[in-house]
Amino acid sequence: MSIPFSILDLAPVGEGYSVAQAIQHSQALAQCAEQHGYQRIWLAEHHGMRGVSSAATAVMLAGIGNATHKIRIGSGGVMLPNHAPLVIAEQFGTLAEMFPGRVDLGLGRAPGTDMATARALRRNMGGQVDTYPEDVEELQGYLASENKVKPILAVPGQGTQIPLWLLGSSLYSAQLAAHMGLPFSFASHFAPDMLLEAINIYRANFRPSEQLDKPYVSAGVMASVAESQAEAEYRFTSAQRQFANLRRNANRPFPEPVEDLSSAIAPAEMPMINQTLRYAMVGTPERVEQKLQQFVEQTGVDEMIFSFPIHDPQARLKAVELTASLDLMQAQDWC
Repeated sequence: MSIPFSILDLAPVGEGYSVAQAIQHSQALAQCAEQHGYQRIWLAEHHGMRGVSSAATAVMLAGIGNATHKIRIGSGGVMLPNHAPLVIAEQFGTLAEMFPGRVDLGLGRAPGTDMATARALRRNMGGQVDTYPEDVEELQGYLASENKVKPILAVPGQGTQIPLWLLGSSLYSAQLAAHMGLPFSFASHFAPDMLLEAINIYRANFRPSEQLDKPYVSAGVMASVAESQAEAEYRFTSAQRQFANLRRNANRPFPEPVEDLSSAIAPAEMPMINQTLRYAMVGTPERVEQKLQQFVEQTGVDEMIFSFPIHDPQARLKAVELTASLDLMQAQDWC
C-alpha cells in the first residue's frame, strides 16, 4: 500500500536569514517537492511571528505557483475568522485563474496569532468564530458554478469551484467537515492528543457532498530525515527549541540546531515538548519508514502531510528528497 505525501511549509525565517531569503527558500522547497512527486504543498497563515514569513498566504502562493508547474498549491490553512469570506474568495479565485486545477483552500478557525494582533486583523472580534460554519458556506457560495450569494459576486472566484478542506486540532472541525462533506486534515504535528478520536468522528458522521463522496483524511507530522540518526536528531533540535520558545512566549526567529539540547531547554520543559512532538518522524529513511508505517496503519489516513522544521535550507531539501524515497510514498508524475 502507498499513499500520497504532501508538504506543509511554515516558511521559516531562520536565525541568520532574512524574510526575503525565507521566501526564496519556500520557493525552492516547492520546486523540490514537485521534482520528487509530492501531491501538494501548503502554506499556513500566521501573523506577528518572527520565525514565519507566510502571513500574506495568497501572495506567497502566487510566488509558489510561478516557481512550479503542476504540483497542487494551497493553504494549510487560511484562518477564516480573520477575513471576510468574499476577500478569500477573490484572492483564491485569482490564484485558481492563474494556476487552473492546482489550487486547494484549507480553512481553519484559530486566530493564528496572539489576541492583540487578531484584533488588529479583524477590527471587530464579536462573534466571528461563532459564525465559522456560516462563513464556510458563504465562501462555498462565492466559488460555486452558479452564484449562491446574490446579489454579491466574487470576480475572480465564481465558477472556480476550488476544493475546500477543513483543518483542525480538535473534534469541532472533524464534526463540521463530516457534516459538510469536506476533506479533513488533522494538525497532529503540533496537537496530537485528539488525532484518533477526531478521525473516527469524521468518518462515522461523514455525509457525501457535491465535492466529496466519501471521507478523505490527511494528518500532519514533523519530519527530520537524514542519512544518519545523529544528524536527524541534531537537525530536529531546532523544532524542539522552537516549541520551547512558544511555551515561553519568546517571539524569535526559527532557531539553529544545537549539539547539546540541555544547553537550550531545561529538563522540566522536555516532557511537554516530547508529548507535543510525539508523532515526529526523526531518523534515517529506514527508521522513519517503520514509524510512518505504524502511524498510517493506526490512523488509516488517506494522505500524509509533512512539515520539515530544519534550519539549514539544503538539509531541508535533502530531508524532502529522502522522505520521497520511502516505499510508502505514492509519487505523482509531475515532471
